[in-house]
Amino acid sequence: MSWLRLADWFAVAGVGGLAAVLGVTQISDSWSGRHSLAEPGADASLISRGAYIAHLADCSACHSVPGKPPFAGGLPMALPIGTLYTPNITPDPEYGIGEWTLRDFDRVMRTGIARGHGMKPAYSVYPAMPYTSYASMPAEDIRALWAYFRFGVQPAAVPNRKSDIMWPLSMRFPLTLWRWAFGPSAEPFDATGYGDATIARGAYFVDGPGHCGECHTPRGVGLQLKASTHADGPLYLSGAKVEAWYAPSLRSEGPGTLEEWSAEDIAIFLKTGVNHHSTAFGSMTDVIEHSTQHMTDDDLLAVGKYLKTIGTPVGASFQYDPATANALAAGNAVERGALVYLDNCAACHRPDGKGYAGVFPLLAGNSAVESSNALSLISVVLKGSTTPRTGSTPAKFTMPPFAWRLDDRQVADVVSFIRSAWGNRAAPIDAKDVARARRDIAKMPHLPETPPLVDPRAVP
Repeated sequence: MSWLRLADWFAVAGVGGLAAVLGVTQISDSWSGRHSLAEPGADASLISRGAYIAHLADCSACHSVPGKPPFAGGLPMALPIGTLYTPNITPDPEYGIGEWTLRDFDRVMRTGIARGHGMKPAYSVYPAMPYTSYASMPAEDIRALWAYFRFGVQPAAVPNRKSDIMWPLSMRFPLTLWRWAFGPSAEPFDATGYGDATIARGAYFVDGPGHCGECHTPRGVGLQLKASTHADGPLYLSGAKVEAWYAPSLRSEGPGTLEEWSAEDIAIFLKTGVNHHSTAFGSMTDVIEHSTQHMTDDDLLAVGKYLKTIGTPVGASFQYDPATANALAAGNAVERGALVYLDNCAACHRPDGKGYAGVFPLLAGNSAVESSNALSLISVVLKGSTTPRTGSTPAKFTMPPFAWRLDDRQVADVVSFIRSAWGNRAAPIDAKDVARARRDIAKMPHLPETPPLVDPRAVP
């Protein structure tokens, strides 16, 4: 994940250097004997269960890339110190995990310690692999997941790409120290204390294989999650910056959160990528395409019911105000940002801000628009966005990027306009916010999927 900050990494690397001075040269953790799991056979029902868990854990989103076999790795993850590439996790014996055992797999999934290869000893993995969340997965789920990767995935002899991370920050000492400091104990999820079996199941999906907090919970100076469960306090799932996006709060605490969403609204969004409150964008489209759309309706509703238990609602519901729509319909675009909106946005999102259901998102009362942090809205304007393709929504709809067309002031004006129009209750932004977002987008390893509009000035 590109949430890593350079200053943080220098601090962690310094601790790693101290570890080297103290003579910490290899992994000393003992995992043997802690868990006695029987190696699975090629049991069809177990493999099927493992495939479902692989969807829950969103394995494909990070370990599969276009043009390569599934799970062959190679996804770039931009860090300030270089680029990390995800590994091959197919059962290929040379480049994948074909020589691993269930114990090896269990160890990396729940403690972040990977099996060595050849003369290379066991090593700590980067916490971009969310083992801190997978740590709560019970043995039977790990075993089913292993059966799927062992017998249900085709081996792919695709070499792993070496990470482009500068030395000495490429050393594993800091990761071992980080794991010792922040890695949770590998204990199965405890369903007691939730008062309802459905809510407990939803909590397991959110905190365990779904690893929602890895994006939606802010991190501390050591890059650790500031809260891992609901019991850890109000920072849990309160929203966080991820690359050039802001993963919104999943709490029910006012505008821009899930307060006005029902459990059913959440389930529909995770199944289709759209509901009457918002539309998926950014990395959430990958989550829906690779993970949540494959969940059963009962499991999605369990997630929704659990998330609705988090936070303290403030009781302020969105009330649509037709004043902006009336002004734009009358050709009155004197408000700052209004003319930019009419020229570039109104054709799809309409002057009334209600869009076209299931095609172009509404902006009036949209949770992303009303978020306390406008980064995602800025990035959608600059970078564009494409809706996820799911079994129930097979057509993708694309918003083109406007970074080439609008300068920072114009983007700030139109975003501020949208955040206060039609009854929206969000604060304005400044051109400096847009400039920062442009820099964040430039650091991302992927080029925009969305095609730019044709610049008529460039056509002879």
